Amino acid sequence: MELLSYQGFHFSMQRFPLKKEDRLRAWDAADEYLLRHLTQEELLAPDSRILLLNDAFGALAVPLHRRQPVSWGDSHLARLARKFNLYHNDIEGPEPPFVPADEDPVGPFDVVLIKLPKNLAFFEDQLLRLRPLLAPEARVVTGGMIKHTPKRVYQLLETILGTTVTTQGWKKARLALSELDSREGLPACLPPTTFTLPGSKMELCSLPNVFSREKPDVGTRLLLDNLPATESALSAIDLGCGNGILAVALSQSCPQARILGVDESYQAIASAKANAVALALADDHLEFRVGDGLTDEPGGTCDLVICNPPFHQGMTTGDLAAWTMFAEAERVLRPGGELRVVGNRHLGYHAKLQRLFDQVELLASDPKFVVLSAIKNSNVR
Repeated sequence: MELLSYQGFHFSMQRFPLKKEDRLRAWDAADEYLLRHLTQEELLAPDSRILLLNDAFGALAVPLHRRQPVSWGDSHLARLARKFNLYHNDIEGPEPPFVPADEDPVGPFDVVLIKLPKNLAFFEDQLLRLRPLLAPEARVVTGGMIKHTPKRVYQLLETILGTTVTTQGWKKARLALSELDSREGLPACLPPTTFTLPGSKMELCSLPNVFSREKPDVGTRLLLDNLPATESALSAIDLGCGNGILAVALSQSCPQARILGVDESYQAIASAKANAVALALADDHLEFRVGDGLTDEPGGTCDLVICNPPFHQGMTTGDLAAWTMFAEAERVLRPGGELRVVGNRHLGYHAKLQRLFDQVELLASDPKFVVLSAIKNSNVR
């Protein structure tokens, strides 16, 4: 097993969700470069306060655990992975603090290490909110793989923080080193975006890191047109709910349903809760919460799960997240319960669902997407 090294110590790291014989590492060369730069440039004084942004799976927090760095990020899975990796490396003592991305840490910070996120709107929002948290002589180091780092990244660092220089490439990664300069007229953050729920007059808002924040994606639109409609008192879950668009629509087509929306993004859940309040839907029938999929839900208790699963995790693409969601949905559904899902045609969800469910039916399709209904056997297994 390959280990992550820092100052002579070696750490075993795993990605989340956990997968047997996972061939993907829980860190990349940008993580290694950030840790290497800390040592080579001797950036850390004994009393330095450290802030980590977008630390996937604890690849930075675990090696730096003795310094109690503050982690600031939007992924609940990354938070769980960090805790898991601390435990499995036999690291005792207080767990380094974590601040979700819908809140702000308490500064000032002397050293900030940023892992470049995929969403540049989220990155811009983070930089705007970071400025007031920096000590006057703070060192801000942003790391990313070169192929995933557009010029816009450096423009944002220069515009929002100040003078920025880049390092030479190392293992196909590069760092950007920023110093805090005087800047005027910058907003405190990026404002939420809004769009109208198709077929209604309801306005929905989204914070910067919410998927498809400016308008519903094509897959969501197709699933919106093919949601169940019933007066029955269903128990339903919107799995990977984003800003709550599907849950809100389902609350209209199934007015007696009790609906739970779950997402691993803190900003997604904050957006969904704000939408529920603004639309006067925040009651016993509609609830949103951050979670690791459906791991906290009891088995055999749900009538319906709706889902538009992601096919990427950060910069990595694959079907692990979707497969995990499908398996969790099968577990929580009652006998006869339904998973209704949308996905790209080329992802082959029909075949995957047939491995878990007894009946799989095509409900709708367009040139790129399909909506599938998967029914759990009415006979208890």
